[in-house]
Amino acid sequence: MSHQPHHASTQDPLLAGLNNKQLEAVTLPQQSALILAGAGSGKTRVLTARIAWLIQTEQVSPTGLLAVTFTNKAAKEMLTRITASLPINTRGMWVGTFHGLCNRLLRAHYREAGLPASFQILDIADQLSVIKRLMKLLNVDDEKFPPKQVQNYINGCKDEGLRAHAVDAYDPHSQKLREIFEEYDKQCQRDGVADFAELLLRCYELLERNTNIRQHYQSRFRYILVDEFQDTNRLQYQWLKLLAGKDNCMFAVGDDDQSIYGFRGARVGNMRDFETDFHIQTIVKLEENYRSHSNILDAANAIISHNKNRLGKNLWTSAGAGEPVRIYQAYNDNDEAQFIVDEIKMLHAEGMGLSEIALLYRSNAQSRVLEHALFSANLPYRVYGGLRFFERAEIKHALAYMRLIANANDDTALLRVINFPTRGIGARSLEQLQEAARAANCSLWQAASSSLKTEDSGQKKGIPAFVALIRAMVNQAYGIKLSELVELAITMSGLMAHYESEKEGEDRIENLKELVTAAVSFANQDFGNHNNVDGETEQDLLTQFLSHASLEAGEHQADVGREALQLMTVHASKGLEFKTVFISGLEEGLCPHEQSAYEASGLEEERRLMYVAVTRARQRLYLSHAQSRMLHGQVRYGIPSRFLDEIPDELLKHLNSKPVVKSGSNRDYSELPAMMSKQQSSGQKNAMPWKIGQQVAHAKFGNGVVVSYEGNANDMRVQVNFGREGLKWLALEFAKLNPI
Repeated sequence: MSHQPHHASTQDPLLAGLNNKQLEAVTLPQQSALILAGAGSGKTRVLTARIAWLIQTEQVSPTGLLAVTFTNKAAKEMLTRITASLPINTRGMWVGTFHGLCNRLLRAHYREAGLPASFQILDIADQLSVIKRLMKLLNVDDEKFPPKQVQNYINGCKDEGLRAHAVDAYDPHSQKLREIFEEYDKQCQRDGVADFAELLLRCYELLERNTNIRQHYQSRFRYILVDEFQDTNRLQYQWLKLLAGKDNCMFAVGDDDQSIYGFRGARVGNMRDFETDFHIQTIVKLEENYRSHSNILDAANAIISHNKNRLGKNLWTSAGAGEPVRIYQAYNDNDEAQFIVDEIKMLHAEGMGLSEIALLYRSNAQSRVLEHALFSANLPYRVYGGLRFFERAEIKHALAYMRLIANANDDTALLRVINFPTRGIGARSLEQLQEAARAANCSLWQAASSSLKTEDSGQKKGIPAFVALIRAMVNQAYGIKLSELVELAITMSGLMAHYESEKEGEDRIENLKELVTAAVSFANQDFGNHNNVDGETEQDLLTQFLSHASLEAGEHQADVGREALQLMTVHASKGLEFKTVFISGLEEGLCPHEQSAYEASGLEEERRLMYVAVTRARQRLYLSHAQSRMLHGQVRYGIPSRFLDEIPDELLKHLNSKPVVKSGSNRDYSELPAMMSKQQSSGQKNAMPWKIGQQVAHAKFGNGVVVSYEGNANDMRVQVNFGREGLKWLALEFAKLNPI
C-alpha cells in the first residue's frame, strides 16, 4: 500500500535517500504496523526517521511517544540520530530499554506499586547474594538447590509473568523451589529492593490493576515503537499490549529470521501473535540489502527457506553477484585453523585490514584451536563479546586446581578456588588462615594442613574439606595421563557439577571439555613447544602444560584500538558486519548444535543462527568443515552440516574437494558392488573397502561417516555416524553403503 506522506514532501531532507519500502514504512498513516526488516536493510534508520517524521508532522509531541530498545547503546544511538534530524530536546522523551522504562514508570508511581520512594535495583550478582543469604536462613541445602539454579528459576517464572502462588509444583523439589521464590519475594519487599525481572513484572501488575494509571499512559503514548521485536519474551509482549490498549498505534520492527535468543526466553511467536492481536493490515518488508553481494544473500535466502512458519521475505541487492561462497573441507580441526590463517595472511597482504575480517563459530570452546593458530602465526586478534580461551573463568578455575595438584603451596591458586564451588568458607575463616600463614611464615596450604591437627579430624566442612579434597586429587593424579588429570580436576573439584546446575552453563561445560582436548593435543606434541625426553613424567608434562596456558593467556590479545582480527560466536556477531567472514566448524553436532538438532524448534533456531552468520559478510564468505575434530579429548569424524547442503551449487566454489552430495541426488552408485566383488575375487576378501573418516551414503539412514570397523574376512562390520540417525553398526556384507 503506497500513499503520500502526511504534511511532508518526499523532497524533505528527513526522507531523502529512503528507498520506496523504507519511505512507505516511515510515512505510514495512523495505524499499527509490522516492519519486517531484513539483515542490512536500514532498520535503525527507518525507526529513527519514523519517530522524527511523526514529530515533524505534528502528529505527536516528543513526549507523547514511547520507543523501546533492547540495549542502552541502541537507545542512545536512536536519540543521537533524532537530535541530528530535528532541533528538539530529547531529554523528556521516553526512549529506552524495557527495564529502563519500567524503572522510570515505577519511580513515578512507587506508592501504587507498593515500593519505597528510593527503592534500590538488584543487579544479577546482588540478587544471587540475597538468594544465598535467604537459603541459609531457611536452612536449604545448596547442593540440592544450587543458588544459581534457584535464581534462574525465579527469573524464568517472572519472565513468564508468574508469581510464586501461580507456579505449578508437582513434586517436593518444585514445591521447595516455589517456597524459596515466595520467601525471596517477601524478603525483597521487606528490603525495599527490586531485581531486573521484578521491574517489568511489577510494572505490568501496576498497569493491569490500576485503571487510572493505565489509561493515563495509554492516552499519553499514542505511538509505541519497538525495535528487535523478535527478541521479546512473553511478559514484554503482554506489557506492550497493556500500554497500547485498543486504540494506540504500535510500530513493531523486527526480523523473525534473526530470532536467536530462545534460550533467554525470546519468543519468535510474538510476531505472529502481534499480527493477529493488533489486526495488522500492513506488513512492510524491507528486503533491499545494503551490506552484502547477491551470492551471499542468495545463500542466506536458500538456507532460511527451509524453516516453516516464516513471515517470509527475500533479501536482494543491486550491488551485483560478487564472489562465490568459498567452501573448504579440512582434514582435521588443526588443518582448518591453518587454512584460515593462510587465507587471512593472503587477504592482509592484498591490503585488507585485519579488523575487516571476522572468524565466527557456534560455541566458545571452538575458539581454542583458532586462537592457537593465530598466536603461532603472530596475527593480532580480539575476542569480541567474550574472553580468550585461557582467560575464561571456568578455565582459570580448572587450571587453579591443576596448579594445586602440581604444587599445593601456590597461594594464588588456592585463594581462587578454596571456596569455589562454594563449600561454606567465609571471609573471616580466610582472614584467620592468612593471619596464621603470616605468623608461621608459611604458605596458606601449610597453615591449613597444620590447623587440621588441632581440630576435630572428623570435621569435613569448610577448610578441612578443601584440604581433604586436594589431597585426594593429588593421590589420584599420580601416574595418570595429562588428559585424565584434567578430567579428574574438573570432576572431583565439583566444577562440572556446578556449571551443569546453571541455566546458561552449557558454554562453560563445553569449554571445560575443550580443556581436556587441549591437554590431549599438548601431550601429542601438537604444539611443538616441549620435547619429550626419556624419563619425563606426566607431572613434568603437567608443569609444562600449565606454563603453556599462562603463556597463551592475556598479553597476546590485541589492545583496544589496534588493528586486529575479530573472533566471536555467531550470537555475539548479530548486528555487526565485516568485509570477509569465516564460519568454521560447519559439521552436524556443532552447527546445528547437537542439543538442538533433534527437535523442530531447536533446529529452526540453529538455522536462523546460520542465517545471521552468513549475512554478516559484505564481500567474501568462507565456510569450512573438518573430516575429523578433537572434541572432549577424543577424535570425532564429522558429517558436513546440513546447512551446506541447503546452498545451491551455483553459488559455491569448492576450494579443495568434490562437492558435498546433496540429499536426493541422482548420482549413480552402481559401480560400487562390481568394484567390491572384483576386490573379493582377486583375493582381497580381507580388505576393508572403507577408510575411517570416509563419507558414505545409505539408502535408509542417509549420509554418514565411517568411524570404526571390526571383525574378520568372514564376519566384518562397519560403524557409521549418520548424524541425525546416530551411530549404526552395519554388517559389511549387507551394508549397502555407497561412497560420496
